[in-house]
Amino acid sequence: MKTKAQEMVKILSNAGFKAYWAGGCVRDMIMGIEPLDYDIATNARPEQVMKLFKKTIPVGASFGVVKVLYDDFEFEVATFRSDGAYIDGRRPEDVHFSTEKEDAFRRDFTINGIFYDPTYEKIIDYVNGQADIKNNIIRTINDPKDRFSEDRLRLIRAVRFAAGFQFEIEPYTYNTIKELADTIFQVSAERIRDELCKMLTGVHPANSIDLLDEVGMLKVILPEVSAMKGINQPEEFHPEGDVWEHTMLMLKNMSTPTPEMALAVLLHDVGKPPTFSIEDRIRFNNHCEIGARITEEIGERLRLSKKQVEHISELVLHHLRFKDVQKMRESKLKRFLRLPNFADHLELHRLDCLACHGNLTNMEFCKQKLLELKPEEIKPKPIINGHNLIEMGYKAGPFFKQILTAVEDAILERQIRTHDDAVKFVKKNFPLK
Repeated sequence: MKTKAQEMVKILSNAGFKAYWAGGCVRDMIMGIEPLDYDIATNARPEQVMKLFKKTIPVGASFGVVKVLYDDFEFEVATFRSDGAYIDGRRPEDVHFSTEKEDAFRRDFTINGIFYDPTYEKIIDYVNGQADIKNNIIRTINDPKDRFSEDRLRLIRAVRFAAGFQFEIEPYTYNTIKELADTIFQVSAERIRDELCKMLTGVHPANSIDLLDEVGMLKVILPEVSAMKGINQPEEFHPEGDVWEHTMLMLKNMSTPTPEMALAVLLHDVGKPPTFSIEDRIRFNNHCEIGARITEEIGERLRLSKKQVEHISELVLHHLRFKDVQKMRESKLKRFLRLPNFADHLELHRLDCLACHGNLTNMEFCKQKLLELKPEEIKPKPIINGHNLIEMGYKAGPFFKQILTAVEDAILERQIRTHDDAVKFVKKNFPLK
């Protein structure tokens, strides 16, 4: 991809335009990180860019942004610009095509305001971004109140960069974030969700959540998670500390999680604060069921897809069932093992155990069962159905589900194997009146 990005700049340069790499790719390159993509800034206008390249998409031509599809790679090419007034805390009312220096000064943070000319291997830094990278500092370009009022999403991006790179936020920038934390929902839930997922699937997810809490943004975005702080747990099961400390340990132990897994880790005990009680000991009665409902509410609030919400809430709902696997009836165990995304259930349980007692016996038991059992033993094909029950003289209705479930349990328990066995089982256990 790097070679193609160099070729893109060369094509623009040969046509008489200035063209540089810009933003995150330059920052990563200076930090010794391999860039995932390359954005290009140029003084060529959108229509000129589209004439130079065969496959283009004018995704934001009015803002000077064109996507170029070049040899199976996708590049964002943006014209140097300065932004007009921001009226909604999200985007400028209009833009003006300008110089590279003006373009640098309209960007968010100094570390993201650096250009690089790959033709002459030259860094172009108008905002002292290199110095802040060297000193591990996150700082807005010019007044942070202006930068954050332009786009409130920059509040959470500052936290993501600081936690992800383990940088310090410059004091004035930090204090401004704290001051404006309550305004984060001036941007869409989708954009907040995307930043949150980048934090959780990045290199330091626990640091990210901790810093979000420190600046006061977590209680705005996820008050249910913020409520975990100070919720004590029984020491015999959780010597590591309260619900917050337990969850932070799980986040630290994650390795390249999917967004769904990362959110399940963050939310798996979200039902504990509202169910906390002291009886014979500290208890959290029904916290899995309540946590699953809270997770669904959070998922809808963050505009996650229906499929994602179901996936994450199922992980939250079932995460405590592993403690009983070695005592389960065979039918119940097999139904548990065939849950959708069971590999994720195993991983959540592993992380849960490592963050408290460290005992992985139940996880190993389940993994061994999965090796021993054939797929058709865990989820056998039905050998009797509703039509068969009607033929036997039963009247169709909700009662059928109870009968067919009992039949499947008997199959899973190896009590019946054939259609005739099933018919005899039904007649014996559900006699016709």
